[in-house]
Amino acid sequence: MNNYRLLPVYVVAFFSLTAHAASDVAPVSNILYKNDCSACHMAYQPGLLPARSWQKIMNNLADHFGENAELDDTDRKAIMDYAMQNAADTSSFKRSKSIMKSLSSNDTPLRISETKYIKRKHRELSNKHVKDNPKVKSLSRCEACHTKADTGSYSEREINIPGFGRWDD
Repeated sequence: MNNYRLLPVYVVAFFSLTAHAASDVAPVSNILYKNDCSACHMAYQPGLLPARSWQKIMNNLADHFGENAELDDTDRKAIMDYAMQNAADTSSFKRSKSIMKSLSSNDTPLRISETKYIKRKHRELSNKHVKDNPKVKSLSRCEACHTKADTGSYSEREINIPGFGRWDD
C-alpha cells in the first residue's frame, strides 16, 4: 500500500520539493535506461547533456566511444525517447540549467566532461587526483568521487576523492 495516501497533500508536496532541491539533476527513473547503460558505465542522468547530444549518441551505438553498444530498435527508441525527454534543455534542475548556459546553441558535446560547465567545475583538480589516480582515471567516472552521483546529487559536500579524501574547496 502506498503510504503517501495517508499523508496530507501539503506534506507529500514538501517531500517532493525537498527531494528536488537535494538533487542537482533528475535521478534516472527509467529501468531500461538504467539497466542497459549501467551494464558498462554509470547510467548518466540525461540532464547532464542536451537532447541533441543524446540523439547523436543514441544514433551511433555501433561505435559508442570505441565499443559496440547496439540495441534492438525498440529498446534504442525507448532509451532515446527517455534521454531526450529528460535532457538538460528540458530540465528544471539547477545543474542541468547551468550546463545549458555553458553551451552555445551549436554545441553538441558527446561527453559530459567536454561541457564548459563540467570543465570549469573540475579546473582545480590535477592529474594526480584524476588521470593518474587508479581509482578514478577519468572525469567520466563521476561516481568515483561524487558519492551520491547515482541519485543526481553532485554537491561539493559529497565529494570524496579516492586516496585524497573529502574535497575541501
